[in-house]
Amino acid sequence: MSTILIIEQILNGLQFGIMLFLMAAGLTLIFGVMGLINLAHGSLYMVGAFAAAAVAGWTGSFVLALVGAMAAAAIAGVLVEMLVIRRLYATDHLDQVLATFALILIFSEGTRWVFGSFPLFLNIPDYLSGPVTLPGGIQYPFYRLVLIFAGLLVAGALGLLITRTRLGIQIRAGENDREMIAALGVDISKLYTLVFALGAALAGLAGALVGAIQSVQVGMGEPVLILAFVVIVIGGIGSIKGALIGALLVGLTDTLGGIFLPQVFKLFMEPSAAQTSGSALASMAIYILMGAVLIWRPTGLFGART
Repeated sequence: MSTILIIEQILNGLQFGIMLFLMAAGLTLIFGVMGLINLAHGSLYMVGAFAAAAVAGWTGSFVLALVGAMAAAAIAGVLVEMLVIRRLYATDHLDQVLATFALILIFSEGTRWVFGSFPLFLNIPDYLSGPVTLPGGIQYPFYRLVLIFAGLLVAGALGLLITRTRLGIQIRAGENDREMIAALGVDISKLYTLVFALGAALAGLAGALVGAIQSVQVGMGEPVLILAFVVIVIGGIGSIKGALIGALLVGLTDTLGGIFLPQVFKLFMEPSAAQTSGSALASMAIYILMGAVLIWRPTGLFGART
């Protein structure tokens, strides 16, 4: 196996991990601050992808498509929080799971009613298309490199927001003692709405960025949501740093496992059986990683110890 292939797959794993981070960051903020299990977070990812495809089709601008995706997902998130989620904070997690699962069905059927059942396609703009030559003569798609750097930029901006701003102080305080910050005059309802809108906007951005690589279709958010939950369990609930590290670990494990595990099995069995066994183990690799992390540190890599 060539060095070029290994480097390309590492970059693919980083790009996949960055997209998972954008999903997981909003999810871990919502769960960490509100204590809410939001299964409909993947639907906001889908809303962002469809909004981006629609805006790009109307305007021809990829930048406006990204802005439209974030705005649409944020607006949808605010409406969901105010109309549905706000009634669930005092309930147990089973009620939250059932209510947000119902929202998945509503979003899926509503999207199918508006856009139809056929996939949409969001084209990569000309100035981001084509390959770029990396050191060593490696040809790699320019758009995927942009995704990696854009995701890292968002991660840095989100880290600064959480650690250096007044809103970030309120968010971190809300994770530890929401009654106390309410007693100090912070409007908890407004804070929760802002956090939910921020998480939804990040999910919408992820959907728009990925929509230019794969087709935009109903139900595209649920598989990514499962991986996002794995990410926040590995990284630690409520930790943005943990979400980033966990997402990169999951992205690299999933991508490299799918390439290298079948090659390892070929050393011990027939090629066809090795491909089947290696692919099966690769699909389980991220869950094995999650189990290993939880055995070593039950709260996740950067989760607060109790």
